[in-house]
Amino acid sequence: MLSKEAEHVKGFAPEVAWVTEAGDTKLNERLAIRPTSETIIYPSYSKWIRSWKNLPLKYNQWVNVVRWEFNNPVLFFRTREFLFNEGHTVFATEKEALAEGPQIRKAYEKVVEEFMALPGIYGRKTNKEKFAGAVFTEKIHYMLSNSRVIEGPCFHHDGQNFAKAYDIKFLDKNGKEEYAWQNTWAISTRMLGAMFAIHSDNKGLVLPPKVAENKIVIIPILFDKTKEKVLKLAEKIKKELNSFSPILDEREDFSPGRKFSEWELKGIPLRIEIGPKDLEKNQVTIVKRNDSKKLEIKVSSLKKEIPKLLEQIQTELYNNAKKLLNSNTEKTENKKQMIQFIKDKKMVLVPMCSSEKCEDVLKDETGGAKTLFIDPKNSSVKNSKCIICNKPADYWVYVGKTY
Repeated sequence: MLSKEAEHVKGFAPEVAWVTEAGDTKLNERLAIRPTSETIIYPSYSKWIRSWKNLPLKYNQWVNVVRWEFNNPVLFFRTREFLFNEGHTVFATEKEALAEGPQIRKAYEKVVEEFMALPGIYGRKTNKEKFAGAVFTEKIHYMLSNSRVIEGPCFHHDGQNFAKAYDIKFLDKNGKEEYAWQNTWAISTRMLGAMFAIHSDNKGLVLPPKVAENKIVIIPILFDKTKEKVLKLAEKIKKELNSFSPILDEREDFSPGRKFSEWELKGIPLRIEIGPKDLEKNQVTIVKRNDSKKLEIKVSSLKKEIPKLLEQIQTELYNNAKKLLNSNTEKTENKKQMIQFIKDKKMVLVPMCSSEKCEDVLKDETGGAKTLFIDPKNSSVKNSKCIICNKPADYWVYVGKTY
């Protein structure tokens, strides 16, 4: 099956894991552990699809993938096994297949921007960097706090490449046999790594409220004289704020400071402290996880103020990530300046031609930077020269270092 998609397999060949033995028994033929799903799914597509009435076919799944990463494995970013949600869609026409792209992009941006508070730039890959076997690849890119770029959700328009490799044909409305048009798209656990890396700090995780299962932790400050009253109020507040899935930490064998550190490490968005002085004033002390700011709020105002604070945290995390992205982006047509920008850990917009050889030279001369994505604004390159070979540029493209 792998030989049917030579171009696709060639792109993943260094990362394919093979099984040659089972226990003490050597296998008659080696078995590939899935680097992608195409080789498993598409033989079935060629059997399921017979007519235009069978189209479009849209298949979505959660799946584990194994890619044998030898070059600098990084937790969540580049691991040998990861979980991702992928779509494999089939259409009767190229127009229908291409129309799916903006729909997928919108869905991914909603999840990543609105829930994970991660702004990114959506752009098309160069031919050298596109998904093996695709006509073109588009991805959302994010800036990490160490100024490396991480690739996020992707959309690949596969044209008829896989259809021809796996004989995925159908009879159209006129009874003519045609090859199908396909897309593949995915989002993976890599985005958790991006969220952790961009928002978190030296104290631990910082979770956006919209993805945090428990949005509040309540920590009573216990002393013998006021213990009973403080716990009673803590229980009351927990019930009133039940919709935020609060955690009440009643443990008596840990100091308040130890509890604070533990829940900061775990990234709970809001901490509510209740001590004897709060009890006297019928208030609580609230601490925001993202900036450690403390607020004193009346108990009677909690149900009103908590949603506002959570929304504030969500917005602040997004804006901080946006600032990180913008402040680490530069533009130049000067090669020496580009190299210096990359040394300074920037993502740089430069003019380039479409030669893959120039991309190889770029990587060598910058110590590992590569083309990330073509400028989505499609800015004019009239009178601009390729920053590597000095020939007329084909496009502006972002370059930088990635995981």
